Amino acid sequence: MEARLNLMKVAPKGAYEAVAALQRYVNSSGLEHTLLQLVEIRASQINGCAYCIDMHTKDARALGESEQRIYLLDAWRESPFYTERERAALEWTEALTLVAESHVPDEVYASAKKQFSPEELVNLSLAVSAINTWNRLCVAFRSQPGEYQSQLKPQTASA
Repeated sequence: MEARLNLMKVAPKGAYEAVAALQRYVNSSGLEHTLLQLVEIRASQINGCAYCIDMHTKDARALGESEQRIYLLDAWRESPFYTERERAALEWTEALTLVAESHVPDEVYASAKKQFSPEELVNLSLAVSAINTWNRLCVAFRSQPGEYQSQLKPQTASA
């Protein structure tokens, strides 16, 4: 498959910067960076965005995420390797990504509300919105996976 266009080259000061600004906000929102990577990978899997799957699996590895958890992400419900907070985030991610089908059921909201403060839930929703925007742009313009190299550094555990 051949790339159609490069958004960053075509509209660096417009469209690209607008989405990048949202992404910067999400990245500095206080949500765990490893959690954000799981959310970004899962939404990208649902949307079939090879470029974003390539990017976020590399970033997740750079942050110290295990191969096992990355490989099992598509089957997170059947896997014992995710925390309750991660499960709530993944369920929220799926509901928002598939919003036309699910309309975000009350039980999904209740589960997310148990794990995230109201502000965190807003920020998680923005994270899902941001990756869905990137996915749609990358799929539409056929961004090519493979060349991305992560610049992220592993997080240190906080006490």
